Amino acid sequence: MAKQGKRYSAAKELVDRDRLYDPLEALELVKKNATAKFDETIELAVKLGVNPRHADQQVRGAVTMPAGLGRTVRMVVFAKDDAAEAAKAAGADMIGDEEVAKKIQGGWMDFDLVLATPDMMRVVGRLGRVLGPRGLMPNPKAGTVTADIANAVKEFKAGKIEYRVERAGIVHAPIGKASFSVEDLKSNFNALMGALMRARPAAAKGQYVKSVAVSSTMGPGIKINQQKASE
Repeated sequence: MAKQGKRYSAAKELVDRDRLYDPLEALELVKKNATAKFDETIELAVKLGVNPRHADQQVRGAVTMPAGLGRTVRMVVFAKDDAAEAAKAAGADMIGDEEVAKKIQGGWMDFDLVLATPDMMRVVGRLGRVLGPRGLMPNPKAGTVTADIANAVKEFKAGKIEYRVERAGIVHAPIGKASFSVEDLKSNFNALMGALMRARPAAAKGQYVKSVAVSSTMGPGIKINQQKASE
């Protein structure tokens, strides 16, 4: 087992592992514990009562963070002609088709997001084995496959994120930076929790939100009262 650093151990002592915190109190504590020399990312982890192996229990979508994310999103856009020009004008980092696909197949992964127009999915589809395992494969449900590519670029640059339930039934997503105010973190927290509640599959039975926790990049997880988190 890896030895924990002094900073992490000190932060851990401030967290009651047996307590379920109110959302606002947890966000105040996670900010207090984010003492690294860089601006740590604050992440939310939600365990859902779904079985992702069943198609009718998938939870996936996109939500705009009201306070943004405090980071630069590097995106690749698969588009051509007028759509490519519109994506460029909107601020896309790289735009292309076959050549970009070959570059990705060759191992280039210096980006955070992939967008595509519907007509370009014939090219992007061949990258499934590369992008899929990394959660980067464009999908209409997440708003990453769209004919309105310029608007999509602007939204994701401004703080829109894609969320997707993992095999273990957990959704991990960033909700901001340690430098954000508690109010801004709470605003983003509410936006993501609201999106997850609206995305509840009809096939999901029993308790939907099983656990909620928040953490910073270098800090311990802080458990949140799931009932108050989903109010």
